[in-house]
Amino acid sequence: MEDYPLIENHGLLGDLQTAALVTTDGTVDWLCLPRFDSPTVFGALLDKDKGGHCTVRPMSATYATKQLYLPDTAILVTRFMTEAGAGEVLDFMPVTGRTVTGRHQLVRMVRCVRGSMTFDIEIAPRFDYGRRSHRLHLSEHGAVFEADDGTRLTVHGIREPEDERLLNVLMDRQDDLHFTLTLQAGEQRGLVLETEAEGPPRQIRLAGYEQLLDHSRTFWRSWLGQSQYSGRWRETVERSAITLKLMTYAPSGALVAAPTAALPEQLGGERNWDYRFTWIRDASFSVYALLGLGFTEEAQAFIEWLSNRVKEQAGSDGDNGPLNIMYKVDGSSDLDEQVLDHWEGYARSAPVRIGNGAATQLQLDIYGEALDSIYFAHQHGIQVGHHGWASLLTNLDWLVDHWDRAGEGLWETRGGRQHFTYGRVMSWVAFDRALRLAEANGRPAATVRWHRARDGIYDQVMSKGWSEGRQAFVQHYGSDVLDSSLLRMATVGFLTPQDPMWTTTLDAMEQELVSDSLVYRYNPEASPDGLRGSEGTFSLCTFMYVDALARAGRLDRARLVFEKMMGYANHLGLYSKEIDPTGRQLGNFPQAFTHLALIDAAITLDAALDRR
Repeated sequence: MEDYPLIENHGLLGDLQTAALVTTDGTVDWLCLPRFDSPTVFGALLDKDKGGHCTVRPMSATYATKQLYLPDTAILVTRFMTEAGAGEVLDFMPVTGRTVTGRHQLVRMVRCVRGSMTFDIEIAPRFDYGRRSHRLHLSEHGAVFEADDGTRLTVHGIREPEDERLLNVLMDRQDDLHFTLTLQAGEQRGLVLETEAEGPPRQIRLAGYEQLLDHSRTFWRSWLGQSQYSGRWRETVERSAITLKLMTYAPSGALVAAPTAALPEQLGGERNWDYRFTWIRDASFSVYALLGLGFTEEAQAFIEWLSNRVKEQAGSDGDNGPLNIMYKVDGSSDLDEQVLDHWEGYARSAPVRIGNGAATQLQLDIYGEALDSIYFAHQHGIQVGHHGWASLLTNLDWLVDHWDRAGEGLWETRGGRQHFTYGRVMSWVAFDRALRLAEANGRPAATVRWHRARDGIYDQVMSKGWSEGRQAFVQHYGSDVLDSSLLRMATVGFLTPQDPMWTTTLDAMEQELVSDSLVYRYNPEASPDGLRGSEGTFSLCTFMYVDALARAGRLDRARLVFEKMMGYANHLGLYSKEIDPTGRQLGNFPQAFTHLALIDAAITLDAALDRR
């Protein structure tokens, strides 16, 4: 671990087509270009030597560091303090918009705010996950890194015409760029790293930089100004909203599960997955959070993306159904999983996986999540047109015939298919919401078949998904294993929050799956999932637990768990997928699902507390 920063010691940047991570010591150690699921240019997060990085830090042997965002923005400030002075690096990526482009910029502005400070700056890209060599070309105003396939990363200098400091200290070291920069209080100079730049490296005046900064600041504050949230946890909720926006691919409206790949859920374990894709499940949950905060445009964009997936695959009848569980951000589905054997992995936690083999799994719950989000959007004025409805009919025709099949379940286990209770509950949701939509809009529908399927699922769950011995609903039929996915049973209306069968389930989960307010997904020892090792508590499930407690009227407990969980966020309010027993964050970072659940929990808890 001494060679790798803690996962939580990062901030997130983005331009709505890709994203970068910046450590608390000023290193960009993760950046994929030109979009989230593209190969890396900087990937030291997964291999400190072969991954590539861009570092700006003081030359001093000892320094303190702090990191923050400019208020209400995605502009990151990393501050350094020594006895001789204080300095900072201001990082941001100018927003690209909805047009697909290969041109992306990362702005790194270096300032001295007290005394003097000499910064050590190194730019060492490693293209295509470090699999391609490159050459460095220096010029009067900057440099160009060119990979052997023609990919180029251009470095522009931010300075005034009379300033020669950047030019005098450029050094070529094994085709990487390394130099020092000494600044006095009040001085600032910087760099712009750009792909597909128009022309050679150029000099950017400070006034030009200020325009870029002002545009970015205005964009983020204007966007956040649409938020209608005015509850108790405004700063936390709005930071989560910005984080979700940073993980949204603007050209399509798709939300990636996380901007990273292969960060381990257990150090030295094998649960290292690529999350740079759009899960139907995760992204469907975004509709609730976005509409709950008032971001109608983003919710509309995702509903359109989801509708396009439903239309494209309507009528296909493969083994795993007409709808895939995940897609690339552009809607394509070629997610073949492979291992990067030449990378050692974060903190030497191989394997490093890209692509995701779970894409071919059967997970029946996605139909319920998709229909529930479409129904929720309908309630907020986002309507389903004729062609969209026709496609939904085709999907539901398939589900009527296949809801009783075993599958891998939402946790994407690799230990064989089971009849997961959560999958049945969400299939019930699919038919329930479809019936409601048909009635509300007077649409043609196979209502008799849907009613029969919905009622049959309900009866089956109540008889086979319930354990008399545990007095709880269980993970899958024939087991006594608990599963925190079932925290959503009351949320989706399968049970009322005060139903005795639900309250005893909640009690059983608290005894077995909750550890000092943090919630595990399930016990892999009791229910083998086909993978070695264990994992930490699942941050999403903790916020789902808060939501369930609030709905059940256990408000004091819900608020305490929520407040405790906020203490596990990193210094910027960001969460990865899991938390280990020592309180460290694990898994891909930041995780959209967790931030979505945080928003939902805050809205539910606020409303419940206001009614008390």
